[in-house]
Amino acid sequence: MTALDRPSARERRKERRAHADYTGGVYGSMLAATVVIGAGTLGSFPRLELVLLLLLSGLAFWVAHVHAQLFGARLAQHGLDRRTVLHVCRDEWPIVKAAVPPAVAVAVSPLLGLDVAGTLWLAVSVAVAGQVGWSVAAARRAGATGRQTVLTASVNLLLGLVIISFKLFLKH
Repeated sequence: MTALDRPSARERRKERRAHADYTGGVYGSMLAATVVIGAGTLGSFPRLELVLLLLLSGLAFWVAHVHAQLFGARLAQHGLDRRTVLHVCRDEWPIVKAAVPPAVAVAVSPLLGLDVAGTLWLAVSVAVAGQVGWSVAAARRAGATGRQTVLTASVNLLLGLVIISFKLFLKH
């Protein structure tokens, strides 16, 4: 293969985006929502602590998923090389990305004049909206029909509402 036959960096990035799997974002958003719900049951808390908890939880679960991918099915099928490791790390990164919007919501909540309860509702709402958004992105990327996309968005909204019901149930 000559240099002219190899795809350019731009073409390789476009190809990676075309095959991206955003299901980790759905998972990461659900994780973020449950972290917010769990933190909210503990009463008052420093906002910075919740921001860090959201981001660090996302990173911890990202590492767990990368590990499971690399040392689960992949190791049995292929040897590990740098390219494979980077590929898996990139594929699982939406788990971390999904924690960022709820963390930002918590960080900006004082600017919106929100108290602790308002901050929690904003963060969990952002996480659930992200969960639905990631599911739609995953469905569209997979070539789902409009009906399938609406179905996955509805299921993820329902799951988000179940998580919100946990907040209502766990409230003192």
